[in-house]
Amino acid sequence: MQKNRQTTIIDIAKQLGVSPSTVSRALHNHPSISAETKKNVLALAEKYSYQPNLLALSLLNKRTGIIGIVVPEITSYFFATVISGVQDMVSSAGYKLLICQSNESFEEEKKLLQDMALLRVDGVLISPTFRTKTFDHFDRLKSAGIPLVIFDRDCPHYKADKVLVDSYDGAYQAVEYLIKTGRHNIAHIAGPIAFPTFKQRLDGYLNAHYDNNIPIRSELIVYSDGFSSDYGVDAFVQLIARNKKLDALFAVNDAVAIGAMRVIRENGYRIPEDISVVGFDDESYAQYYFPPLSTVWQPVYELGMLSAKILLDHFASKELGERFRYEILKPELVIRESSISLS
Repeated sequence: MQKNRQTTIIDIAKQLGVSPSTVSRALHNHPSISAETKKNVLALAEKYSYQPNLLALSLLNKRTGIIGIVVPEITSYFFATVISGVQDMVSSAGYKLLICQSNESFEEEKKLLQDMALLRVDGVLISPTFRTKTFDHFDRLKSAGIPLVIFDRDCPHYKADKVLVDSYDGAYQAVEYLIKTGRHNIAHIAGPIAFPTFKQRLDGYLNAHYDNNIPIRSELIVYSDGFSSDYGVDAFVQLIARNKKLDALFAVNDAVAIGAMRVIRENGYRIPEDISVVGFDDESYAQYYFPPLSTVWQPVYELGMLSAKILLDHFASKELGERFRYEILKPELVIRESSISLS
């Protein structure tokens, strides 16, 4: 056999003087092939480091054994943990995972789904960008017979399988806790409310006030366009300039909360004695910050596993139906030293 060329079934068949179909059956332990032939085929396959042609197999079986996942970013704890849950679920079912990052770009998201369709992935899991407002690229994927599961970030009114976390409930828990601990001047650094996840967190903040007869003060709400600690710094600078008497902060996520905590300390306030702080997401570093950050924990690993399980269920049914699953997972408030009761 020629060097620097991958050994094929045809090469093995020629050397043994049998047909390629015989070699293929022997490699798959087919009962019609004798033990002697199987032994000879496997010996040559091992000798020449034979590897099956996965592309050819996928064309034959109409399956690639690959699942695509598209996330806005892969470096954050949240999405890294989601991917871990997905990986554990799909690998146990014999699938490989193709991980792609949209970088919050709608154009990149469309291109990635087009590429996945061309690669004939068996299914796609996606957390859409903040800028995803139209869904033709989702429809094209489904028209090609490729099932789609949306997770974490909702696309309202778009019909698809979805696995989400109840952001409203998490925010409500956080703000009601702050109210119950004696805080009545609670600021909120909100995300872009055009996006459902952050509108739900704002609604949770507002309704916790309404239900506890606490007046809403617009000067205590600042809207952020980003989610890093730098945005938390900028947002809290605005808040502290507007109102010196605020006694608590509920931030859209942990990174924003931690950025705000820096400004709180720089302005001479104590955490939590003067200002309690609660974040959202329970990032891995939240418990190690000083003081450790109270936050809303999300079942992120379970989010990944359930999303993957729903996709795998599609493969078992072998058809794309019109009945979609809509699963909402519940978050939990985690109380740490960044918040404290005044009583």
